[in-house]
Amino acid sequence: MPFSVSAPRAALAALLALLAGAAAATPRSAVDGIAQAIEDRYYDEARAGQIAAELRAAATAGTFDALTDPRDLATALAERLRPSDAHFNVRWVDPAADAPRPAREAPPPERERRGNYGIQRVEVLPGNIGYLDLRLLAGFEFGEPDAPARRAIEAALDLLSRTDGMILDLRQSPGGSPAMVGYLASAFTARGKDVFNTFHGRNGRTMSEAPLDWYPSPRVEVPLFVLTSGRTGSAAEALAYTLQQSGRARVVGQTTGGAANPGDEVDAGDGFRVFVSVATPVNPISRDNWEGRGVVPDIAAPVDGATGKAQRLALAAILARRPDATDARWVLDALQAADAPPKSIDTGRFVGHYGELRVRAEAGGLLLERGRRPPQLLLPLEGDLFSVADDPTRRVAFQHDAAGAIVALETLSSDGATTRHRREN
Repeated sequence: MPFSVSAPRAALAALLALLAGAAAATPRSAVDGIAQAIEDRYYDEARAGQIAAELRAAATAGTFDALTDPRDLATALAERLRPSDAHFNVRWVDPAADAPRPAREAPPPERERRGNYGIQRVEVLPGNIGYLDLRLLAGFEFGEPDAPARRAIEAALDLLSRTDGMILDLRQSPGGSPAMVGYLASAFTARGKDVFNTFHGRNGRTMSEAPLDWYPSPRVEVPLFVLTSGRTGSAAEALAYTLQQSGRARVVGQTTGGAANPGDEVDAGDGFRVFVSVATPVNPISRDNWEGRGVVPDIAAPVDGATGKAQRLALAAILARRPDATDARWVLDALQAADAPPKSIDTGRFVGHYGELRVRAEAGGLLLERGRRPPQLLLPLEGDLFSVADDPTRRVAFQHDAAGAIVALETLSSDGATTRHRREN
């Protein structure tokens, strides 16, 4: 088979194109283009001039001269700018290549659809607590009730509409659409209440985050908790901040990224593109925003423990309103028992057959078995009372005679149903 040089030539052509793109601008001229874009577009004109002047001064001092690869220069500039505004970002795209889709442009419909419009998980946790995990606040236009993203979030909220508490998980959401911020906040806010951020840009221009279409059936009384982390950013922060400042929700988790100011990507020339904030939000209650500081949680919790913490808080809130909510009480008791140091139990007292049920010991604990069903771990509560670990709305109470010997077990349900099983051995 003859030797082919087509692949090496293609690689060489790509390399030459990259070098040609890099040679089209020196680091100093590239910095000047980025500084000019900031000076022209950044929402605070005085601050824009200061940031641009500092960037040009650093370039004149030779700070960036060694960064001859434009990709390295873009990364360095982004890192230098970000402390001034968390939304600043710089990237470089080879001008000789086909123009790609801008990074901040909305994903194509198919990609958005396959991402389920940012809805990762919809679940009812034990105790009838609704859980909604959002990885993106997908965009839509008001006045279009059949917009796919709007229909998707409405379906998720409708599924959870009969729960007694709600958890919104924004820990993995880097942001999204202001329209979704307003619409989701309105799902938990009294109609017409002034709680929404107003964005302020140059020349007195303003835009409110209040929804043009209010969610049809807002749940204004349901206990609401919002989970956050350092990854929570931009529009996701706006949602958490709005609900927190209005007193409608408690934020659980970690301080968010601190990117409050929305904007857009600007072509700075020679393949460089810079994301510039064109407005800053002002909340009507705090008269402030979260830029640079992040949304500080009301209850701090580790990232991997925030869901459990919020579930416990939600159950406590339900019981404060409805002390007779047996299922909430049983679930909370089980969660608190799981938090406590392990109890030492005499497993031999309980092991045996109880009709079609069998109790056996394993690793210092007890398992409940019934035919071919998966065994269930029993979590000790107090005395001879146990919770079923994977369904805390069920319990097992062992009964004993006057001498203390176990003679039966009774399965209990939070709805009041009971079944007694005599011990056979």
